[in-house]
Amino acid sequence: MNEADAPSSTSSTGSSGSSAAPRLPAWAAELSSLYESDAASQFVLHGNVHDRVLLPLSDGPALGGIVDFLLRALMPRFDVILTYDLGNGIRLEKGGEIFAQWPSGGKGTLPKQPRPAVETLTHYLRYVANLHALGQKRLQVGIVVRDASLVCPRTHGATSHDQAATALLLRDWSSDSAFADMPLATFLLAENLNDLHPIVAANGRAATLEVPLPAASELADGLGLLAPGFPRALVKYADGLDDLAAQLVGASLGAVESLLHMHEHRGESLDDGDLAELKKALVEKDTGGLIEFVESTRTLDDFRGQDHVRDWLRDDIALWRQGELGALPMGYLLCGPVGTGKTFLVKCLAGEAGVPVVRIRNFRDKWIGSTEGNLETIFRLLHALGRCFVFVDEADQALGRRGQSSGDSGLSGRIYSMIAQEMSNPENRGRIVWVLASSRPDLIEVDLKRPGRVDVRIPLFPTTDPATAADLLSALCRRQHVDVSAADLEPLHAVLPDLLTPGAAEALAVKTYRAMRTRGLAPIDALRECLDGYQSPVPEAVLEAQIRLALAEASDLDLVPKAIRERFA
Repeated sequence: MNEADAPSSTSSTGSSGSSAAPRLPAWAAELSSLYESDAASQFVLHGNVHDRVLLPLSDGPALGGIVDFLLRALMPRFDVILTYDLGNGIRLEKGGEIFAQWPSGGKGTLPKQPRPAVETLTHYLRYVANLHALGQKRLQVGIVVRDASLVCPRTHGATSHDQAATALLLRDWSSDSAFADMPLATFLLAENLNDLHPIVAANGRAATLEVPLPAASELADGLGLLAPGFPRALVKYADGLDDLAAQLVGASLGAVESLLHMHEHRGESLDDGDLAELKKALVEKDTGGLIEFVESTRTLDDFRGQDHVRDWLRDDIALWRQGELGALPMGYLLCGPVGTGKTFLVKCLAGEAGVPVVRIRNFRDKWIGSTEGNLETIFRLLHALGRCFVFVDEADQALGRRGQSSGDSGLSGRIYSMIAQEMSNPENRGRIVWVLASSRPDLIEVDLKRPGRVDVRIPLFPTTDPATAADLLSALCRRQHVDVSAADLEPLHAVLPDLLTPGAAEALAVKTYRAMRTRGLAPIDALRECLDGYQSPVPEAVLEAQIRLALAEASDLDLVPKAIRERFA
């Protein structure tokens, strides 16, 4: 195929003697290369397809939607360009006079419903192919299907005849021999690949390309174009936007533009001190509440009881900062009885590491295909953040099962497959570190806990001696404004609980504070009274069983206190 038949990629540079326009993003450059080499004529674009993007036009860059990008940056020389979506039906974006020459083109209103609309577009392509075969005209045609997942959705039950027919017609655009020799480019846009009918999503003749969230350099370019319109919002960044862009990585350009509009309207400037909270709000809104950022002022200094665990994590963070990515684990598993501080340790890690710690919330959905789509959205954000920790609490429930669970139509198995694949991606080492937490690690699939997905399994245990229990209890009492030191507790060593967890110690501290306020007792007297009637919140048999599970899971016995090994091994 010669250059005149291909989508224009020359707009990535200006004319001779003029300044260069922004280069094509990586996904668009690959798309153009695939088309020009005749490797593909149909492109399934998924991911950040609803964002604002930079249009690298020959007369200067501009901002627009992804459809604008396809029309103006990749297909400026096409003769006829049509778009279709459920709301607007078939629209002629370019070449109306040429399209009107089709005998069926001017007869009545073009259909809106998926099957008749796709049939109409297919009939037009066959008409153009026949003209080409007869040597009469060589028309370059482009078709863009917006929100293709609504036009041709994935179903996990019986597929209707109309849905199947629509999927087959869309696939034919890439595989029908009648279209093989004509200059044709078709684009199917979907936010999540898993929302598309598998006949289309798994079409081997189509090229599937992910449109990622903008990188820091792309955000900087976008902010550069926006800056003249937001002088008050960006007044503190007049000397350069690179730092601002770096701090906003993970947000979409559209969300950043909305943020600028709001600050400009209020006459407020963006400020470095506010950016972390603003980015958190932007990203959580963009992802529909599927994730939240774990923010913490605590560090690993606040983690008490297992110094060897704290030292191990600090060593890993130091390696990360030095760029020694090959020495870092793909993931951690925090396991131990209920109340041993697994979530608290993650908060300490968040404050210590200085990189985003993202907590995955409930991504499961009752609608067919939505759960897989939610995971795609989450993974897309994680890749955009560059470096982050990913926290999955109650991992034994959240991560799915290898096999099909009864009554879930295979959903658990699909979740397991997607997460397992993402966790083991070698390109993520040193970039995305998974942190799983569970008091029942035995219920997590063995393959998810293997090296290459979870390299370090860290057990957390209750205290096993009065001195450690006193240190833990006094620290949590002080946090609740109960002035009791470890030395004050020495006379109470005999009545301190055996196997005291941080959760139980915190409950004791709260109860002590309540007794001080309601009964006017001195701190040590209030604590002594609370200890007299203490009963463990977790039955002893359950606590010991969970300790043994955590001991068995430890990836290194150096992470297990000697007292635990001697007592429970």
